[in-house]
Amino acid sequence: MSKKIFTDEEVVLLSKNIYVKNVSNKGITYTDEFKQIF
Repeated sequence: MSKKIFTDEEVVLLSKNIYVKNVSNKGITYTDEFKQIF
């Protein structure tokens, strides 16, 4: 797993993605729909 820390700007941008369920500075949780498609 990556050691990438997201900036506040990246968190805001990622949170607007329809396939992102939750995002923080330390990680992303994707929706079940994303997991089925990809």
